[in-house]
Order: sequence, then C-alpha cells, then structure tokens
Amino acid sequence: MNRIALIGAGPSGLAGARALDRAGIPFDGFEAGPDVGGLWNIDNPRSTVYDSAHLISSRTTTEFAEFPMDSTTDYPGHRELLAYFDAYADAFDLRRHFRFGTRVTDVSRVDAGAAPDGPRDLTPAAPVWRVTAVTESGETVTGDYAGVILANGTLAEPNIPAFRGEFDGEIRHTSTYKSAREFDGKRVLIIGAGNSGCDIAVDAVHHAASVDLSVRRGYYFVPRYLFGKPADTLNQGRPLPAPIKQAIDSRVLKWFTGDPVRFGFPKPDYKIYESHPIVNTLILNHLGQGDLRVVPDIDRFDGRTVHFTDGSTGEYDLVLLATGYRLDYPFIAREHLNWTDAAPKLYLNIFPPAFDGVYVLGMIEASGIGWQGRAEQAELIAAYLAACERDPAAATTFREGAAGRWPDLTGGYRYLGLDRMSYYVNKDAYRRTVRRLAASLPALPAGAPAAAAVSSEGVSA
Repeated sequence: MNRIALIGAGPSGLAGARALDRAGIPFDGFEAGPDVGGLWNIDNPRSTVYDSAHLISSRTTTEFAEFPMDSTTDYPGHRELLAYFDAYADAFDLRRHFRFGTRVTDVSRVDAGAAPDGPRDLTPAAPVWRVTAVTESGETVTGDYAGVILANGTLAEPNIPAFRGEFDGEIRHTSTYKSAREFDGKRVLIIGAGNSGCDIAVDAVHHAASVDLSVRRGYYFVPRYLFGKPADTLNQGRPLPAPIKQAIDSRVLKWFTGDPVRFGFPKPDYKIYESHPIVNTLILNHLGQGDLRVVPDIDRFDGRTVHFTDGSTGEYDLVLLATGYRLDYPFIAREHLNWTDAAPKLYLNIFPPAFDGVYVLGMIEASGIGWQGRAEQAELIAAYLAACERDPAAATTFREGAAGRWPDLTGGYRYLGLDRMSYYVNKDAYRRTVRRLAASLPALPAGAPAAAAVSSEGVSA
C-alpha cells in the first residue's frame, strides 16, 4: 500500500489517523503544535480557544462513538476535552504516526506522467505528492506520498473585515482572546454575535466598564437545556422534515427564550437552522439586566469614536472582532482543491473532482454533527484508499458516482448564502450519505480492538 501524508492532529486528524491505522494504510502525520488536540490545546500557539471555552453541542452528541468520554459533564470545557484527545491518542497508539512541532509549508504534485484531465488510480509505485515541512529547529523535511489528507482544521485563520476610518484604541480578533481579565476597566465593543462573540460578551460584563455588541442581522438563541436535558439530545435518531422541525422548534424557542427582538436584536430574515443558531441564552439574561447593549452595524471609526449605521456613536477602548474564520489551506495550490469563491467545491466536502490523491477531512459545519461525523468522513477516505489498492474496480465505480449528480446534503434547509455557510451541511443528510457510500466500498480488514471494547478509560480485553 502506498504511503499517505496526514496533516493535522486535532479532532479531524486523530479521526483520520485512527481510520487509516485501522485499515492498515501506512501514513505519516504532521502536526505544527506540540501534541494532539489542535485548537482545543490552549497552549498550542495556533489555538483559538479561551479560558471559558466549552462545547456548544453536548458531550454525547459530540464524542467519538467508539470512545465515549469518561465524564458526566454535559458541556465539557477545553481542558477536559484536551484530556479526552490525549486518552484517545493513547488508547489507539496514534502519536507514533505523527511528527509534532512540524509545520507543513508546501504540498506539490510531482508526477509528470499523470493525466491532468481525469482521475487516476493510486496504485503506481511512483510518488504523486511531495510534502515539505519545517521543524521547530528550522530543519526542512520532505517526503513523497501517494496521497495527502488535509485535516488542519477550519478555525485557525481569522476573518478580518475592512472598516472605514481609523480606530485609535486597541482592535483585535477574538482568536487572540484568552482571559476575561483582558477587559478590566475597558469600554468594549464586540463586533459580531456568533457563538464566540456571545460567549466573550458574557465574560466581559464581569470585568469591563461597559460592553456593547454590534450586530448586522438577527439570530435564533437556543438554550443548552430543554425539559431538563441537553437540547441537542432531544429527538435524536428521528429527524423530522425541515419545515416541520423549523415550525416546532421556533415555537418551543418562543416559550423558553421569548423574542430576541425585545432585547435589541434585529428580527431574523431567515428561518431557524438556515444559519448556525446561538447556543447561549446567558447573553439574553445580561441584556435584560442592563449589563450590555446591542448596537447596529459599523459605519466608520474616528479615533476612539465608533459611528454606527443608525447615526448613533459610542466611545471605546477595545474593539474585538468576533467575525469568524476563513478556510485556509495555505500550503497547497487552490486549483488542486477545486476552490470556488469562499471554499473548495468537493464531493461530500471531501474529494476534489480530479480524484488525484488529495482529500480534505473536517471541512464540514453542521449543527450537532460532532466528531463522529468527522470519524465517518475518515472511514470513507480509508475505505476508498483501500479500494484503490485492493479493488480498483470498486474505486472506479465510486469515482463514477462522483462524476454524476452530487447528493443533496442540505436536508431540505435553505442555508444563507454567506461565506461561512459555504460548506455547511445538515448532519442527518450528510452522515446518512457518507455511511451509505462507505458501505458501497469493500469492507475494511479489522486492524484494531473492537469499538465495543473501548472507552476513554482505555482499551479493555
């Protein structure tokens, strides 16, 4: 079997390592950070988590199915999650595959004989992709591989919008935020009310002199608990048609959270679940208590004065950009990823149409898809790679399916046409499709302890 390069040792990279190892596919892993965990390792220089960061989906809907968390916490924090990834890597002996402190700088195609206009099998012994990386000591290392899996995550490169004017105070992205003590005594403006923006606003009210939250559209706010249970555990395994779920859940939210418009938010111009909901109702509590206020979108900066689109102004010491992240695979040319507009256009968000040895793992956003959704992606990649080697006819059939009409992964939802929604899927439609296509490929050999024998306490006999 030809060797594969796997880039990243966060949740997606670990899922990829587990699937490749279990399938008996040789691979080398590269991780820029000092250990596993990706962004959930707050000590990783590239980590974007902060002291108060917790899951916004519940533990049981997020964890790897074969490796339940050894915890009773419904919404674990980043320290508990890092311990979970440590245990996962130990249980399956995954660290031995990775070079830590090794940042990939280039992935380039080097096989001059491959047909540029069509798919090719990965069976030839000649290398297809050359991976160049730099170690912490500055050493450059290279290797040639039959394929490359990009699992370096989607939440590392800050999205920095442009604004008119100049701000004389401090302005930075939430990716640099770590502790609420950073707000002590400051007049704070947070631009953006996504999940991170709302979490950080709740942090800030206990330290800042004042906190304003600038928004340009309305949001739906989902409580973490409904009827005494984590909200995302209700109706699991029995997905409702989109219009019915939207109608029911909108009514339930009105019962539990009321109308966010009365707290100052604009009325949403879309239906629930057509954009990612905000899993934070504490923000509404603080608005109701007068601890912060909602202000409109930014018109321009002028010194320490911020002018808003409704003509009002505010004076601030710190502007924090909760403006999200953009996809970034800086070490590979965009043409290899079929990049269109804000994101690569990939079959199942995994396979570039060329099928020439590049795969993307973890480029999915969906409410409640969890790490198990990434694990199923990884299993599909491993099954396809194994078929390329062991059953080329099955691999060809798989590619022929990708050459036809691609499956609908929206689940009937009409997602907003925003950059951050360009790779959004419905978790039920997506996982159902991935599992079906994985089942169409030859079964993989058993290469590890049975899933039923594994827990986050270790591997049992």
